[in-house]
Amino acid sequence: MTAVPAVAVRRAVRRPWLRWLLARIGAAALVAWVVATVVFFALRAAGGDPTEAILGGPGSQAGPEAVAAARAQYGLDQPLVVQYLVQLWRVATFDLGDSYARRVPVSDLLAEQLPGTMLLAVLALALAWVLALAVATLAVRATGPVGRACAAVLRGAEVVAAVLPHFWLGAVLIVVFSSTLGWFPATSSGTDPAGLVLPTVTLAVPVAGFLGQVMRDSLEEAAVAPFATSARARGASPVRVLWRHTLRHGVLPAVSLSGWAFGSLLSGAVVVETLFGRPGLGRLLLDATMQRDVPVVVGAVVVVALAYVVVMLLVDVVERLLDPRLRGAAEVPGTPGGAAPAARAGEPAVLG
Repeated sequence: MTAVPAVAVRRAVRRPWLRWLLARIGAAALVAWVVATVVFFALRAAGGDPTEAILGGPGSQAGPEAVAAARAQYGLDQPLVVQYLVQLWRVATFDLGDSYARRVPVSDLLAEQLPGTMLLAVLALALAWVLALAVATLAVRATGPVGRACAAVLRGAEVVAAVLPHFWLGAVLIVVFSSTLGWFPATSSGTDPAGLVLPTVTLAVPVAGFLGQVMRDSLEEAAVAPFATSARARGASPVRVLWRHTLRHGVLPAVSLSGWAFGSLLSGAVVVETLFGRPGLGRLLLDATMQRDVPVVVGAVVVVALAYVVVMLLVDVVERLLDPRLRGAAEVPGTPGGAAPAARAGEPAVLG
């Protein structure tokens, strides 16, 4: 009776897609452990007493008895190693404890603030993709002296967009589109579409500049590849060559970078939410860091890290769906058929 589950587990682990999934779950657990450890000790190394956050801040003037009671209630009178292990156990059991400053469960705070930040990041990533794809396609298809001049301008615009700081771009957008033109509100406290425009654009433009450069280089390489030349020789129109043959090659590097871009958007949300007065995970994390609210900081950073891991997992799936050559290493659930043999190096005809 006891041998059956072991055999079943061994057979299951032999499946490539299951090994791939277990490896990703293990990576997510490792990331959560590293992040929780670094954040915990970094906050303690920064100095300050978390008891001040529990008792209402530095100006609370609480007596020694109240300080001792608060430290005992939240376990701050225990050795640092014990506090660290307690924090790890909370992360492992998804019980993140109570906020020192707000006196509510950390999970409730994260559940309240996370949707707004995720909505902002997803909208910004979608807008970045639209802008990058449009600019890269126009730059690649440009012909003639005027077209080449326009393509050069677009390349310069990509570089400028990629290096724009979020706080500077957001301030310029507020001055131009809110204070001067009055088209969009400068602050937003919810999911009002008008209030989402300026924060979304502020986050999307730098990412679009970076993705656009990568996408354009890939499209230019695919446009002169043998499969594209063969398609044109068979009479395919430029539009058909682009959409049917070269576009999938061109977007693959950008798909790989989308996971990094999403992590960049989540970190940029701290600045953007503060600048536009939006509630969200970024503002919550900033306030908790200034108050030495350790449970909130650890919980927020771990949630952001796990969201980043999930996005990387989705990016990995999309890459394998777009590029059959990658399925030879690990079959993806939901893809038809068995594992395809790995293609030989330099075999673009698989995609073309």
